[in-house]
Parts: sequence; structure tokens; C-alpha cells
Amino acid sequence: QARLVESGGGLVQAGGSLRLSCAASGITFSMYAMSWYRQAPGKQRDLVATITSGGNTNYSDSVKGRFTISRDNAKNTVYLQMNSLKPEDTAVYYCNADWGRYTFRGQGTQVTVSS
Repeated sequence: QARLVESGGGLVQAGGSLRLSCAASGITFSMYAMSWYRQAPGKQRDLVATITSGGNTNYSDSVKGRFTISRDNAKNTVYLQMNSLKPEDTAVYYCNADWGRYTFRGQGTQVTVSS
């Protein structure tokens, strides 16, 4: 059974950093494209960053240059390094795994950035 578990969220001041982790189990992790999404209260869920099985990355314009997505296939884990955090980055961050018609999502981790 596929399972994605996010961790690393918390409260941080504007300008600070956090590193989110997402540990996957029950899937052949290396085959999956991994993404981070976020959803702020009252807003739609937005794609933040993606890393393909081959290691190619893509970012939303709002986080480009501040966030870095990476993966460790040996640990079945994807990371999101978030630097220069802003209050508008406050959201629940979700990990997503995609391979063909298979999609799995974690329960999310709260990130709160205070001004």
C-alpha cells in the first residue's frame, strides 16, 4: 500500500528557512515523478515544484530561486528546501507521487511564516 509521509513543517519568521521531507513507501519510488503542492486557507491547491524520475526540476514562478526540490532514491525521500520564506508561503504543503495513471498524496505538513 502506497504511503507518503511529510515532515519538517513548522513556524518560522520571514526570511527564514525550512526543509520539508516526504518519505515514500509501498511504491517503486525511483520511477515516480515527485511534486510538492501547497494550499493556503480559502485558496486552491497550487503546484510548487516537481522533480522527474530523471532528476529534472520545475518550479512555480512564486518560489523560483528560493525553493529547491531534490530526491534521494536510496532513501525513498523527496525534499523541499525553502529559503527566504515569506508570509505568503504560509500553507499546508503536500507531497505527490505520479507515475502514469497512479497518483498518491500525503496528508500534508503545515508551514507558517510570520512577518
